Amino acid sequence: MAMAAVLALVVVVAVNREDTAPVSGAAADPPPTADPLGADIAGIQAQLKITPNNADGWATLGLDYVQEAKNTVNPMYYPKAEGALARSLQIMPTGNAAALAGQAALRAAQHRFADSLTLAQQAQALDPQNSMIYGTLADAYTQLGRYDDARGAVQQMLNLHPGTPAYTRAEYVYELAGQPDQARVLMNQALDEATAPADIAFCRYYLAELAFTGGDPAEALRQVQLGTQADPRYPDLLEGQAKAEAALGQEAAAVADYAQLLASTPQPQFVIEAGEYLESIGHMTEAQQAYALFDAENSLFTSNGVQLDTDPTLFYADHGDPAKALSFGEAGLRIRPFVEMDDAYGWALHANGRDAEALTWANKAAATGMRNALFAFHKGMIENSLGQKDAARTDLSAALAINPHFDPLQVPVARATLTQLGGPR
Repeated sequence: MAMAAVLALVVVVAVNREDTAPVSGAAADPPPTADPLGADIAGIQAQLKITPNNADGWATLGLDYVQEAKNTVNPMYYPKAEGALARSLQIMPTGNAAALAGQAALRAAQHRFADSLTLAQQAQALDPQNSMIYGTLADAYTQLGRYDDARGAVQQMLNLHPGTPAYTRAEYVYELAGQPDQARVLMNQALDEATAPADIAFCRYYLAELAFTGGDPAEALRQVQLGTQADPRYPDLLEGQAKAEAALGQEAAAVADYAQLLASTPQPQFVIEAGEYLESIGHMTEAQQAYALFDAENSLFTSNGVQLDTDPTLFYADHGDPAKALSFGEAGLRIRPFVEMDDAYGWALHANGRDAEALTWANKAAATGMRNALFAFHKGMIENSLGQKDAARTDLSAALAINPHFDPLQVPVARATLTQLGGPR
């Protein structure tokens, strides 16, 4: 069946991860002093000194700064991107699709998804044959909870250019609809189309994620190792490796890899993950250091115009600051009414003792059909607090069945709660 026809069968769609599908071979390289993206930035900067009125050059530089912010986990690149893109629009204020698309990508990176959507729509009107603009549209629609619109944008992307970026977004359609087997097929198709080492590594990482979230850490580790062979510098692979090693009981390797990850790629989500694993094995000093790092990062992102949402909401709910969790949850819902935010907000309400409201949001998170062990765990614990014992047993059992390694701190809680409830259902 043609890919366009396959995609048309999907009922529920969501198409964005925090880092979207790759757009070039430079999408996941290290900092500018040692990587192709950095060399590209330096080259554009040098050229702009010679031709300072090159609108396309400034637009490309702005988009490169957005990507470098992601690669280096350094939000201080975002103001640089803002300035470069503004300069492009100053030089060419009308018909500048490249700068508008760059601004749309910047706003998405800053979690300002409504602004991203408006800018992407403006860019699409100017350049309707640009497939990557449809990818940005899909990402914004998804994070705003407009799943049907996102599905349409992905379809347009596939129609225009059915390559790796389109297939990886289409993969997420199936993943969020609770169809991991179909998602795996599409990610393998994306892998088949990939040629750049970073794109191959990207696909391997998300094949590893599909395996891990499906409860198979051994296959996740295999995919990570294949990705590392393709591009040993791709930063997310180290997170996948550490997580898989932890689940497989390879404690020394996991501790070493998490330490390296925190030193090289301290993405907020990874920092929390590392800290919680370290706490789970009794390394409390190192865990507290990771938590302090996350707190500092959260402040740094905020000061550079980036509103983190699910990460601080879940972190503060799980680590003793329910009021702060609720504050981040409320802010997150305003800018990102996406399924992950629905779940996080429900969990923040639960942490504040508002379980009846929390269950409404947990049910909303479950409505896409996504097979997510953490969602099921949260829903089960909320149901248990409401005295809905049968429903709690069902959902807690589902969480452990989906992925018995879903969270190093919460898995023991799920098992203990199930025992109190009389065993799995």
